[in-house]
Amino acid sequence: MDNKKFEKISRALSDASRITILQEIRKKQGCLYCAEITDMLDLTQPSVSHHLKQLVDADLLIPEKEGRNIKYLLNQEVLADYIACLNFLRG
Repeated sequence: MDNKKFEKISRALSDASRITILQEIRKKQGCLYCAEITDMLDLTQPSVSHHLKQLVDADLLIPEKEGRNIKYLLNQEVLADYIACLNFLRG
């Protein structure tokens, strides 16, 4: 993983709401619909959309369109690469 990608992921993970989104998706077997995310957070729909965009742009979430709905899946490969980079820094 290059430093630019590492930085983008780190920035995406620097917000408590985004961490909560990732935790909730993990609890739901790695998949949640946009409406479910909006319902579980005490945020407006535009704020949730902003957070989801940040996570998608960092490749932490994979959006999948199902009809009129979008579900979000954890990108396990990118998470594993990020964790490997952190472990490398740790020594």
